[in-house]
Amino acid sequence: MSATTITDNPLLIGKGLPPFEQIKPDCVVPAMTQLLGELETELATLEANVSPTWSGLVEPLERITERLRWSWGIVGHLMGVKNSPELREAYETVQPKVVEFYNKLNQSKPLYEAFKALRQSDRWDSLDTAQQRIVEAAIRDAELSGVGLEGEKRSRFNEIQLELAELSTKFSNHVLDATKAFSLTLTEQDEVDGLPPSLKSLAAQAARAAGEENATPEVGPWQITLDFPSFGPFMQHSTRRDLREKLYKAFISRASSGDLDNSPLIERILQLRQEEAKLLGFNSYAELSLASKMAPSIEAVENLLEELRSASYDAAMQEFEELKAFAAAKGADSELKHWDISYWAERQREEKFNFTAEELRPYFPLPQVLDGLFGLVERVFGVTVTAADGQAPVWHPDVRYFQIADETGAIAYFYLDPYSRPAEKRGGAWMDDCIGRAKMTEAGTTSTRKPVAYLVCNQTPPVDDKPSLMTFNEVETLFHEFGHGLQHMLTKVDYAGAAGINNVEWDAVELPSQFMENWCYHRDTLLGIAKHYETGETLPEHYYQKLVAARNYMSGSAMLRQLHFSLVDLELHHRYQPSGSETANDIRNRIAKNTTVLPPLPEDAFLCSFGHIFAGGYAAGYYSYKWAEVLSADAFAAFEESGLEPEQIAATGKRFRDTVLALGGSKHPMEVFQSFRGREPSTEPLLRHSGLTKAA
Repeated sequence: MSATTITDNPLLIGKGLPPFEQIKPDCVVPAMTQLLGELETELATLEANVSPTWSGLVEPLERITERLRWSWGIVGHLMGVKNSPELREAYETVQPKVVEFYNKLNQSKPLYEAFKALRQSDRWDSLDTAQQRIVEAAIRDAELSGVGLEGEKRSRFNEIQLELAELSTKFSNHVLDATKAFSLTLTEQDEVDGLPPSLKSLAAQAARAAGEENATPEVGPWQITLDFPSFGPFMQHSTRRDLREKLYKAFISRASSGDLDNSPLIERILQLRQEEAKLLGFNSYAELSLASKMAPSIEAVENLLEELRSASYDAAMQEFEELKAFAAAKGADSELKHWDISYWAERQREEKFNFTAEELRPYFPLPQVLDGLFGLVERVFGVTVTAADGQAPVWHPDVRYFQIADETGAIAYFYLDPYSRPAEKRGGAWMDDCIGRAKMTEAGTTSTRKPVAYLVCNQTPPVDDKPSLMTFNEVETLFHEFGHGLQHMLTKVDYAGAAGINNVEWDAVELPSQFMENWCYHRDTLLGIAKHYETGETLPEHYYQKLVAARNYMSGSAMLRQLHFSLVDLELHHRYQPSGSETANDIRNRIAKNTTVLPPLPEDAFLCSFGHIFAGGYAAGYYSYKWAEVLSADAFAAFEESGLEPEQIAATGKRFRDTVLALGGSKHPMEVFQSFRGREPSTEPLLRHSGLTKAA
């Protein structure tokens, strides 16, 4: 058989927009096999001829990593948005080879020595700060990748990397399959009592998709799933306590039994991470994780988390007492259990603020929300966003494509994949880079490659010829992901290694995303977005006032929940001894004593679906959300202080764009923050925005 040529395999093009309509699971193995073969040769040639200069080391190395990132990045993206048994099999076949290649690259002695020589040479001073940060990160990453290990230690390190990559894919697939495997089919009217029309429509649509072709929102049957747009509203609105209990228990025990049990994977992952950290000379995996983050030490992280915990614990306890009293006054005849909290919290919120989350949906049709978001971005950052559908191939008909431009013309593009598709798309929401900004020289001509982002959400899809009507929460999520997108797309750095989110410390990367969420509560912004999809009427003022009043409803509990996850993550990666007398779950239950209002149920296996830390990049880094939220709240406070009038917004916005969004990974995040804010960050704005400031 002859080797595939590039024309035959769309995954080998290596640049430009991915031709999604041509990429099939059976392209993956041949393309990656051929590509890795070519790159091994290129790497060997580079190692033999490397010189410790930018053009003799960094540029040729970048060409290698960029080609791999282009092809493998597409495969990873499709695993998240168009998962299938065929794609999984192809991915799992190739993944070990990709990991092996990355190990070889990261542990290359000749390249490491060349980076160190460049760092020590007199050429160092002629490099700009972005270039210097790229070189320093390369040295650090090589050391964290085991470049200093020899013989048996090195081969053991590489075995660990392989096994961890495999385990994380398996973990993620188990969660997807377990979520997909459970559903609750309801056939009687009293089983859907309390459910809003939007959920009944979604549930009837799910039933039709599962073969009940005559299902209607009015008469059913209805299918409720563990997918969040179905699970969340059911827990908030169903009056059937027995069904809430059933659904809640299914949700918290996902991927914790049978063939899909993630418990043994968790112990193994923690064990391997600890062994990896020890091989590299760290006391714990958390120390290894922090070596490349903004936070200076584990102690600094724990101090911040404790400061926030002590501010939110009493508030959360008080919120729970109020909720119990409220439920009792409304005739709840027994003590509140876990599956009652969402339900009664929603009833109390409706009564306190006199509106329901459902009532607001008609004011947030997706097209209208996008117009409002794009209008905001134009006012704050001076860039325009326009639809560019049809200019790029897409992986699903619902995916949209947009262009971002400023006074110089088009500067970036992004895909938006907004709706939940539980059969093939993983839950949650994320931003990923499709193409990064970089100065490219080809055949003597230099041009700047424009960045392209993937923005992926899992919101309520359009149902029965209505547009996607979003909950306010889904609106916040869209703004959040768009914030990540802006940092990727508005970067001014010309080197791929530090453009956009590249080389930004992990615990600073949530700054722009969490910053954007604040605009959802800014009056002019919100009223500019919220228009009724049928009448065009703007959201009435009283709703806006109620949304702002409700913003901090149960904020103590919400903050405590995030701190619970962060502290569990840190403990598991810093002090926990796998395969000792305590299990990971015992640790979680111990930490829960000071970080939850109701201790977890015996069957609560939350860790088994905690993909962030076992299948994503947040291992010993979940605290990053809170760390960055301190930064983002303080950044938004700069807008509040300068006055939220159009001129001031544009002036502060320009400063934010020129620092936080433009500088990418070219400077340390503390420097970037200080250049925007003029000082170090303070926790005061976050506690104030959360309504948790102790009254002076």
